[in-house]
Amino acid sequence: MELKVHNWQLLDPAQRRELMQRPALYDDRGLRDSVRAILESVRARGDAALQEFTERYDRVTIETLRVSEAEFAAAEQSVPGTAIEAIQLAIDNVRRFHEARPSSNYEIETMPGIHCRRIAQPIDAVGLYVPAGSAPLPSTAVMLTVPAAIAGCPRRLLCTPPRRDGTADAAVLVAARRGGVSEVYKVGGAQAIAAMAYGTETIAKVNKIFGPGNAWVTAAKSMLAADAAGAAIDMPAGPSEVLIIADELATPEFVAADLLSQAEHGGDSQVILITTCQQLAIRVISEVDQQIASLPRRAIAMSALQSCRIIVASDIADAIAISNQYAPEHLLLQVRDPHAVLHSIRNAGSIFLGDWSPESVGDYCSGTNHVLPTYGSARSFSGLSVDQFMRHMTVQELSEDGLRSIAPAVLALAGLEGLDAHAAAVSRRIQQRSDSKASR
Repeated sequence: MELKVHNWQLLDPAQRRELMQRPALYDDRGLRDSVRAILESVRARGDAALQEFTERYDRVTIETLRVSEAEFAAAEQSVPGTAIEAIQLAIDNVRRFHEARPSSNYEIETMPGIHCRRIAQPIDAVGLYVPAGSAPLPSTAVMLTVPAAIAGCPRRLLCTPPRRDGTADAAVLVAARRGGVSEVYKVGGAQAIAAMAYGTETIAKVNKIFGPGNAWVTAAKSMLAADAAGAAIDMPAGPSEVLIIADELATPEFVAADLLSQAEHGGDSQVILITTCQQLAIRVISEVDQQIASLPRRAIAMSALQSCRIIVASDIADAIAISNQYAPEHLLLQVRDPHAVLHSIRNAGSIFLGDWSPESVGDYCSGTNHVLPTYGSARSFSGLSVDQFMRHMTVQELSEDGLRSIAPAVLALAGLEGLDAHAAAVSRRIQQRSDSKASR
């Protein structure tokens, strides 16, 4: 495979913008129209539509959408012990990391007699989506179920596409149950998102939907987030991404392996290397050619590498500036002293420091979350955490003296905005209290 090296300093502004351009997301009008038809059908016909679409797209007839206790038990028996241990290790590490968050509740006295506080409550009902696609994703079940359980959401349900035999993937079921979710439905795609957002006879409506998916799922989530009758979503989504910043001391074998580990996700995965060393770039290309030959998912990786970008920057500061502009989902710093440059990173979903921190560890079991902002949304969104499963309410309580002390400011601001009733809600209290004291 011919991978091209681009020298950033030799590119004009237009060429740089083109090099950093991501592929268009579900810009196919036909796809959006198809997704809209699915959403409308599920909303109107409920379970019958789910069963019809499952038969059409997953090629299996499902009589009972919800996973039974017998299916959970069978899943535990069918998954090898070593795999269950790995799932449990991932759950334990993700739980440790996410439980370490500081309390979301706090209280402050902004002025004497004026107490303000914030209190957190878990979202009442959340829907978790675990895609299947070309491979089952028990790791995604871990990443979604554990923070939802820590948050204490009263109702947590999970949807995942059925296999050809009509069952859900056993490893996904094991991860879901051990992660704290036992309400699981065998339904996938845009129809699953619609079912969680609108509700059906079997699947009750949720308030917020979490989880990745293909272009159909992504389009469904965006449409439903804009529908007042739909549901909120975790974050915008796009193809998975990795950007590696490497200097002359980086190990070409490791860099190539990290690029390929992302490329095998899907043909639309984005893989980028920015290096300060032209010779390293050449050696990485050679390593990619050698390593890809033995990959079972070679065809998928090769498709992703068609849009691979290898960029030579003048120095690390320049490389970081390019990365901050791109805002990758995953950022690997394979440089001399990654800690020294960490403070310069402004936009990234998750960061991996040094030669011994492959992105695949974060995908599975280091403890951080692999549900991350993609497609540049790392500029304004964070990776999944417990907080996204919470909603926060503010509370204020004023004493009489507190209201009197702040009243002049409220009256002045209400006057500027011409909102007389706002002013009266304050002035009437103060006047009533003053009249009451005068009449004694």
